[in-house]
Amino acid sequence: MKPAIIFLVTLFTGIHVFSQYPAALRKKDFNLEDGIAIQGYDPVAYFKQNKAVKGKKELPFAYNGVTYYFNTPENKEEFKKNPAGYEPQYGGWCAYAMGNTGEKVEIDPGTFKILNSKLYLFYNRFFNNTLKTWNKDEAALKNKADANWQKIFH
Repeated sequence: MKPAIIFLVTLFTGIHVFSQYPAALRKKDFNLEDGIAIQGYDPVAYFKQNKAVKGKKELPFAYNGVTYYFNTPENKEEFKKNPAGYEPQYGGWCAYAMGNTGEKVEIDPGTFKILNSKLYLFYNRFFNNTLKTWNKDEAALKNKADANWQKIFH
């Protein structure tokens, strides 16, 4: 009887630990500023309004350990229906840098592209708009970025 109890305790403990792992991993690998993704910009607005819109601290939602802010309650509810569909690619790091060198590079939330219903963010400072460079060789950079992100995230 005692081995059965030990087995069950071990099983439930293992399940709990593994269910928490993705959230901890995402927090470690995602581009977060004070625990907030996309520097507080609303991920749904990129798709609905085709522009970067700052979210409100009063409208947060955490998805697997990553917190997003939303500009409207409607955007928050929309995100809840399909969070993976609205999250930025590569953990919110610069898509160009992820494809070019595999590095996690900061982004400018106002420099973005929606490609195949996915949000890609880019670095854009000091006369260096990486979206322009991305557009010149998008297919190859995207393939490399996908592969590099898999190495980092998995």
